[in-house]
Amino acid sequence: MFEALGNRLTGVFDKLRRRGALTDADVQEALREVRVALLEADVALPVVKDLVTRVRERAVGQEVIRSVSPAQQVIKIVNDALVEALGGGEGDDGKRGLDLNAPSPIPILMVGLQGSGKTTTSGKIALRLRTRERKKVLLASLDVHRPAAQLQLQTLADQAEVTGLPIIAGQTPRQIAERAMDVGRRELYDIVILDTAGRLAIDEALMAEVADVKAFVKPHETLLVVDAMTGQDAVNTAKAFQEKVGVTGIVMTRVDGDARGGAALSMRAVTGAPIKLLGAGEKLDALEDFHPDRIANRILGMGDIVSLVERAAETIDQAEAEKLAKKMQKGSFDLEDYASQIKQIGKMGSLSGILGMLPGVGKIKSQIENANLDQTVLKRQAAIIGSMTPKERRNPDLLKASRKRRIAAGSGTTVQDVNRLLKQFDEMSAMMKRMNKLGQKGLMRGGLAALMPQGRRPF
Repeated sequence: MFEALGNRLTGVFDKLRRRGALTDADVQEALREVRVALLEADVALPVVKDLVTRVRERAVGQEVIRSVSPAQQVIKIVNDALVEALGGGEGDDGKRGLDLNAPSPIPILMVGLQGSGKTTTSGKIALRLRTRERKKVLLASLDVHRPAAQLQLQTLADQAEVTGLPIIAGQTPRQIAERAMDVGRRELYDIVILDTAGRLAIDEALMAEVADVKAFVKPHETLLVVDAMTGQDAVNTAKAFQEKVGVTGIVMTRVDGDARGGAALSMRAVTGAPIKLLGAGEKLDALEDFHPDRIANRILGMGDIVSLVERAAETIDQAEAEKLAKKMQKGSFDLEDYASQIKQIGKMGSLSGILGMLPGVGKIKSQIENANLDQTVLKRQAAIIGSMTPKERRNPDLLKASRKRRIAAGSGTTVQDVNRLLKQFDEMSAMMKRMNKLGQKGLMRGGLAALMPQGRRPF
């Protein structure tokens, strides 16, 4: 999501940087391109007009013209306007994610159209609350129209290792909600997540059913789940639910797909409800808090190092990482350690997703995705190492021609692939030995050039 918009805006700002000093005409031309980029990204027209007006008011005039770095000043102004459009900026209390400041059991009502990912999101939230917040969670399906939905939620409850409310045929959604809250109180649950039924489109029956359950349960959070891929339809859905039922927050799903991002930029302004969570994949742990400032940074190609560090802290085994760091310092890094690194990277998600959080990578991201690194390089290397014996992994010097042929056959790769992996591993090992030899002071004196092999040092 936001990739096309980010690329367009990066192109606009690159032009400004090349000009150095800016005139009012330069800024106006850039704003016209920003306006077109936002419209192409499917941002609602009133939101585009408001955002461009705010940027123009701040950018046009002596403040930018006399700035030490005019282009950077314009980028900052656009960044601030994007943060405000996404729900941050002045008046933002800084709180992200779910509001759990209420007496137990806290009811969370999940609403949305059929196919938006509502049931899967309920499972994701349950897992998140159990693992991150250490909460005791009860999941209950109120979808009496599709028995498969109730079975799906029970399966998700099992996967998330939380309790699913037993299914009793013939009960109405309100009766199920009443039973869920009763169980929550008697068995001391912290959170009760109520997954309501969806429809293919908004209709009176859907709204009446949701309103009835909400009036009875009085949920602390009413979360609307919308599919980012549906663009402005997602915004219209959110507006209808906000007007007829009332929601406290929005969860956007499928943000890892080919969405243009306009829905996220329009959502807060059109509905008044904040986006609280983002679903970025099918896996149960693929859920993250929505941070307006970080999203704005990603759009403008500034990366999102904070989110990357947070994801690493959640997924990387600290003991394993410390053990590996010690081996690197001693220069005793082997192929088993390399395989462990590949596994740790895999836990953090797709390579393109990780690289998208790094500043300045947006321009080469398409090339990375075209190379299909996630599906080829890492998996192929893991398969090659997995086809080696423990002795070979610990001592790669044993790998001569016959062994390489056996490993290639066992991993479904070629001898050239095996050689490529070994060459990459040798270069990494050589760099680690140089790091160990130089020590901290040597590294500080020589910088990155000290680690480069002879003949490859930057000039």
